Amino acid sequence: MSRGTEISDAAAETQECEVMLQRKEWRMLEVHERKDYIRAVQCLQGLPPISSFPSVKSRFDDFQALHINLTDRIHLVGQFLPWHRRFVSVYEAKLRKKCGYQGANPYWDWTKDSKNLTTLLRSPVFNPTTGFGGGLVGTEGPVPPGPFSTYTLSLGPGPIIQRHQLMRGLNASFLAYLTKAQVLNTTRQPTFESFRIELEGRPVTPDVKIHDGGHRLIGGDMADTYSSPADPIFYLHHANLDRIWWEWQMVDPQTRLFDISGRTSVDPPYQNVTLDFMLDMGGVAPHVPIRKVMDIRRKPGCYVYV
Repeated sequence: MSRGTEISDAAAETQECEVMLQRKEWRMLEVHERKDYIRAVQCLQGLPPISSFPSVKSRFDDFQALHINLTDRIHLVGQFLPWHRRFVSVYEAKLRKKCGYQGANPYWDWTKDSKNLTTLLRSPVFNPTTGFGGGLVGTEGPVPPGPFSTYTLSLGPGPIIQRHQLMRGLNASFLAYLTKAQVLNTTRQPTFESFRIELEGRPVTPDVKIHDGGHRLIGGDMADTYSSPADPIFYLHHANLDRIWWEWQMVDPQTRLFDISGRTSVDPPYQNVTLDFMLDMGGVAPHVPIRKVMDIRRKPGCYVYV
């Protein structure tokens, strides 16, 4: 099968959307929209779980447990970006269908806050009443009073099962990896393979990149590769990474829209990922092949970035 035929077949298998969601940067939302998003996340934290993962206590925990259990199969591999695209989309759908949220999952463009620590701390993302609350600076500890300071996590850090408060520890040294120049260096990569490696970062790259830089900037639970979805900011960070991937795709959609490459496992025997590779969502949502998530304007995605 030729590359052109594969792309045409992939496009033909996607479906039109009845509603197209508009994902906006956090500060583009009206105050009441920000509050409603926070309310919906709290609602998800109060709903009973649907998965069979051990020790989950809520629908919010379902997502964290899924990520923990699949971590070694969804990082440093070709399906890293498609899997997280699907993951955030399913989370978005649960907020809307189960908790009455009317909007789309927002993203956090951290380049707007990357000038220095003062700029970061003033970000509306960390507002204690209309954002996600802040965190200690330079050291890790329970998040200060805010919308998620009283929620008890059931899982993490890492793959362990342990009830604890959400932890953060803002580390301004990672702001240097979250600049517009760093994003440009990522999006100028000519192939999907070089793009995904440049975006994801260590340990494949010698230095931190925008993916791991965002996680380590927040610190605490967010900095843990396994259990990072403990922090609701995770979903804004990965929505932003998805936005950057989408922008890269749209530079040359004829070539890039269905471009996928990389190994499917960290350890041998290695296989090359294809558009038919199934994205495992555990018991949280149906599995779908990668080809289904490559065009965000088609089902099951049905969203655009503004």
